[in-house]
Amino acid sequence: MSALHDRLRSDLTFAMKQRDGVRTAALRMALTALSVEQASGSAAHQLSDDDVVAVLTRESKKRKEAADAFASAGRAESAQRELAEQAVLAEYLPAALGAAELDALVAQAVADAAAAGATGAAAMGAVMKRLQPQVRGRADGAEVARRVKEALAAE
Repeated sequence: MSALHDRLRSDLTFAMKQRDGVRTAALRMALTALSVEQASGSAAHQLSDDDVVAVLTRESKKRKEAADAFASAGRAESAQRELAEQAVLAEYLPAALGAAELDALVAQAVADAAAAGATGAAAMGAVMKRLQPQVRGRADGAEVARRVKEALAAE
């Protein structure tokens, strides 16, 4: 079991002892998602820290989307709870990339792809393939794709 998964389990026990309802709910939800991920596929498998981060990122994004939906429906209390759970999950995720850092990574990946002979819009796949390991869990995929498209269009 990965170190991050173990940390989630121990933090859940601590949150339960402290009677922290929001933290307990968020960690239970995360551990359930991790269990589902482990059991998915043809055979059960152990998750690496990168796999755990990917699941936590996905769950954090779900909480953000749910909070937006609750807020637009006029259910502010439910939206606040979802945002609180998202904040708990964010504690276990790597620090988000800033705009300048992301732009620098995109520029480097575009330059690397161009050096390999891929240019223009057709290079999108090659650039994203180079960027994904560097930005996984640290930047929204849609935002990365948007910035890559802009960089490739400016070429």
